[in-house]
Amino acid sequence: MGSLAPALIGATSDATRNLYVLTAFGGGIISFLSPCVLPIVPGYLSLISGLTIGELTEGRTETLRRVAVNTLLFVAGFTFVFVILGLVTTGIGKTIFENQATLTRVCGGLVLLMAAYLAGSQLLTTPRLYQEFRFHPHLERFGPVAMPVAGAAFGLGWTPCIGPVLGTVLNFAAQGQDLARSTVLLTAYSLGLGASFLVVGLAFGRLATPLEWVKRHSRAITLASAALLAVFGVILLANQLPQVTARVSDAMRSLGLSRLVSLG
Repeated sequence: MGSLAPALIGATSDATRNLYVLTAFGGGIISFLSPCVLPIVPGYLSLISGLTIGELTEGRTETLRRVAVNTLLFVAGFTFVFVILGLVTTGIGKTIFENQATLTRVCGGLVLLMAAYLAGSQLLTTPRLYQEFRFHPHLERFGPVAMPVAGAAFGLGWTPCIGPVLGTVLNFAAQGQDLARSTVLLTAYSLGLGASFLVVGLAFGRLATPLEWVKRHSRAITLASAALLAVFGVILLANQLPQVTARVSDAMRSLGLSRLVSLG
């Protein structure tokens, strides 16, 4: 029995890490669907592709190729920014907190604050609190690296919707106090956000109706996301995340989704 314990602990740890990665990827998709990002997607797609909205809607082969290449470069730009943020956050966590339980509870408190902030973006009317901070570089000056620069500019901008979700992923990254883990989690978040950009860019004309539905229900989606963040915050405050992820892993296996918790 004693010889099985390390194996069981290792399996649980692997499942937990995989669920973190899946959660981070889902967080990227949620960020894309937020009312702070989705409405500006057509403008960003037009900016990074150099095409008009009408040309994007046509979906010609040469248009799709251009959209794909430029979107991937754009995604590379904000992925770099997010990963750097993750490494800095992890470094700060390692420096300030030696006790893992304390760090986890601090992260839980921060996640609860972010959940409240996210909910407030839909319930409060305080423009100064929820204003965006973005810089808009003159892309023509950057030549072949213009798209990564645009992506970095997007990544450095603060919006009331993407900030709390990204902050939660950063908190998850900091808990492990491991730079490799931080890189993986922030890359997964960026891929969730970037894949959403790419899918919409490549199928812009056919996704008009679903996108309109999401826009109409953006308030409910944002509030649901805030509630989900709040649940994570409470779990972290109680230092119960390993137990919860173990139960979620068991539930996913019972549903035939064992591959999702045994990736890598």
